[in-house]
Amino acid sequence: MALPLLKTPQHELTVPSTGEKIKYRPFLVGEEKSLLLALESGKDADISDAVMQTVRQCTFDKIDVSKSPMFDIEYVFMKIRSKAAGSKVEVKVLCPDDNETYVPIEIDLDSVEVFYPEGHDNNIKLTDDIGMVLDYPSINMTEDLMGVNSGTAWEIIKRCVRQVYDSENVYDRSDMDEKELDEFLSQMDASMFKKVETFFQTTPRLRHQTKVTNPNTGKENDITIEGLQSFFA
Repeated sequence: MALPLLKTPQHELTVPSTGEKIKYRPFLVGEEKSLLLALESGKDADISDAVMQTVRQCTFDKIDVSKSPMFDIEYVFMKIRSKAAGSKVEVKVLCPDDNETYVPIEIDLDSVEVFYPEGHDNNIKLTDDIGMVLDYPSINMTEDLMGVNSGTAWEIIKRCVRQVYDSENVYDRSDMDEKELDEFLSQMDASMFKKVETFFQTTPRLRHQTKVTNPNTGKENDITIEGLQSFFA
């Protein structure tokens, strides 16, 4: 006689970068074991792979983990983890008033959202009539370029170019060869390159703000927590 099948509850979330509503489920015991083994290895590549695999499986392949922005992956994983192991987590934060005292605080993961810095835009206007549209870097992209060293920033920019346009035409990335793109990007002056840097520096991210009183000084501190790993430190 076959054993009964256990039903896993499904929930709904909104993907930050697209606004699409998708179904997801908590991770299962076997998937949690894989995550724990990756954490124990201490290797960033193992942790990233485990997180991406969990997101893919728990969203029923609705999230393309090879192409999705990192903040999408982090947000979705946080929601999955919240449903699987509870939304309350305790982390230690450093009080900036003395830069040496750590204070434990409790965070409700369900209250953490993706923060969009003011003025952030992936449509980069280089001149009055020439610009380019950039995609967000994915986890895979960052891992692929970890060994590039001094050329990493340049390669990431190239990989993120979706379109180049002028007053008359739009050029898709699939229609450009590497030499053409290199030549185009090489024509940017310092002010143009700064606009591109600003796009990456202001990329949306998980963010939570709170206040903490330093028990040693009695001073209240404003604390900002960003990035997935910070919520599980």
